[in-house]
Amino acid sequence: MKKNLQTDNKERVAEIEKDLVKSSILSVEDTKKKWDCTDHGLNQSQVLDHREKYGRNVLSKKAKKPAWQQFLLSFVSPFTFVLIAIACVSAFTDIITAAPEDRNPFTVILISLIILLSGVIRFIQERKSGNATDALNEMIKVTACIERQETGKQEIPVADIVCGDLVHLSAGDIIPADLRILSARDLFISQAALTGESAPVEKMPEENVLEKDVLDCRNLAFMGTTVLSGTASAVAVGVGDSTMIGELNSHLSEQRPQTSFEKGVNSVSLLLIRFMAVMVPIVFLLNGFTKGNWISAGLFAISVAVGLTPEMLPMIMTTCLAKGAVTMSHEKVIVKNLNSIQNLGSMDLLCTDKTGTLTQDKVVLEYHLDVTGNSNDRVLRHAFLNSYYQTGLKNLMDVAIIEATKKLTSAGSTYDEIVEKFHKVDEVPFDFERRRMSVLVSDQTGKTQLITKGAMEEMLKVSSYVEYGEDVLPLTDDMRAIVRKKVNELNSEGMRVLGVAQKNDTAPVGQFSAADECEMTLIGYLAFLDPPKATAAPAIQALHSHGVSVKVLTGDNEDVSAYICGRVGLHAEHILLGADLDKMSEEEFEQAVEKTEVFAKLSPLQKARVVSCLRRNGHHVGYMGDGINDAAAMRASDVGISVDTAVDIARESADIILLQKDLMVLDTGIREGRRTYGNLIKYIKMTASSNFG
Repeated sequence: MKKNLQTDNKERVAEIEKDLVKSSILSVEDTKKKWDCTDHGLNQSQVLDHREKYGRNVLSKKAKKPAWQQFLLSFVSPFTFVLIAIACVSAFTDIITAAPEDRNPFTVILISLIILLSGVIRFIQERKSGNATDALNEMIKVTACIERQETGKQEIPVADIVCGDLVHLSAGDIIPADLRILSARDLFISQAALTGESAPVEKMPEENVLEKDVLDCRNLAFMGTTVLSGTASAVAVGVGDSTMIGELNSHLSEQRPQTSFEKGVNSVSLLLIRFMAVMVPIVFLLNGFTKGNWISAGLFAISVAVGLTPEMLPMIMTTCLAKGAVTMSHEKVIVKNLNSIQNLGSMDLLCTDKTGTLTQDKVVLEYHLDVTGNSNDRVLRHAFLNSYYQTGLKNLMDVAIIEATKKLTSAGSTYDEIVEKFHKVDEVPFDFERRRMSVLVSDQTGKTQLITKGAMEEMLKVSSYVEYGEDVLPLTDDMRAIVRKKVNELNSEGMRVLGVAQKNDTAPVGQFSAADECEMTLIGYLAFLDPPKATAAPAIQALHSHGVSVKVLTGDNEDVSAYICGRVGLHAEHILLGADLDKMSEEEFEQAVEKTEVFAKLSPLQKARVVSCLRRNGHHVGYMGDGINDAAAMRASDVGISVDTAVDIARESADIILLQKDLMVLDTGIREGRRTYGNLIKYIKMTASSNFG
């Protein structure tokens, strides 16, 4: 049944992605024609028709069971049934059939309290489990700018959007549905909610002819992602549950699979039941045949059944887990679900996101190099003047350049000396067509120079010369090949590269413009990276020493993933992409996930699929993440781990919350989890063996 459900979900995801890819390969005009969308949107009749045909733009919520029903179901477990049977027998032998002076209700009361306590704890935990989908629905409760024929542009609730609606986007908007871009100007969108990729993605209306992975399609925007800059108009091609985030929502609504702890408790219960099934009839028959008193034999057999059962097991487990939770809280590990302590302790495989877990989750200037690839402070000084004096919004790379310059200590290159020596004369701000920005600065002698930085190919277009060593040479085709080779090397290490160029002769002040960005001299490169945390490599070694393997599941690209994972000690020679996994049969998939340590460009549901497969292969799996794209994988794992700064959905889906986003904290939690787990096993073994004796 579970496998059929997984197959149905996989087919549904494939269908949604297939429809989106079909939308991406249509031209703008064909897209409008398909959805009956004019230059002024739909008319009211079409809105009603499309709403009837494609549904409303709301994420469906699984109906919660009534509280009374969920409360009763909290007592449904094999061990609870064993305790109820024992309570009934005790009530019969100690109260109903006992002489008035021998009646003792203590055992019945104690067992009843144990059953009630364990059921109430389970009820409270399960009532909280639906909060992840509630948080996802809350995130989508916004309005959007829609244009329709009768009303023109207006802000309407997202729930009222239908397929075919003409949507207008601007900076700061949350994408209200899955959209096909019709026109765009400087449109950059953060898809971190779905992919975990920190870098913004530029969107444009041209039809897709290359990308097969739907999340890579540049003319599609997905519900729940955010517009960082620019403007656009788009047509809604997927609403509600027929969106990428809608599919994630339906996955979060499913019942969570049994964890290793729940399986363990059930196996102990079934073992006790099997003991009873064998021992009680044997004792009953032996007593009956040897003594001839079958009533006495029946009562003795029942007492054997009672004696075999460790009645205090639920109370001992709860007490032991609660004590472990208090101890872990002192180590910056907050336990939301008591049962997850044992799951954490028994974990043999940790799957983790990359961004912010293995990395610092911020852009750092890793290298400032001349054209030959050697570190050069002069390149950094020029880049600093460009970033420091621009009046536009300083992006993360500008901030990284300024921070790196503050650390300069070489002669004549300190931060304060650079600021004092130069002042700004003029500038040409950044725009997404030129993909570069320029400032004109003057030193104390009155000498002016133009400094430009930008995307590497754009810088090559405006440069005619290159500083090669101590010489200034013409930028020939051979020299361009040398530059591109070095840039490709940096890109292969997962770095974003900008070029820096300068020029001394410019137009007079007041006539300075983008036309002056020509015949420049390329002086070097800036290489940026989200670097690994200093504690990442030692933490992974510590986890390995505890017998916990680590796999990285990320939505980021393979080059960045390979470089970072290599730096922290994970084998990244062979990386599997989400597109590769989709082509595999189940058998190939099960083998591939065992052999691979790094998975890149995964969608949220592909992450969950990898985790589920590893659990089917017999692993006790933990998953650590902090984004919306990690919520499904956390629910699919034995123990979901997040941090206190994570998004609401991730925190609600997690069983363990770390107060510090560091794998070393997790290492402490695992040791405490194993100690608690060891205490439980000791009790079960001691009690079962003594009772059996």
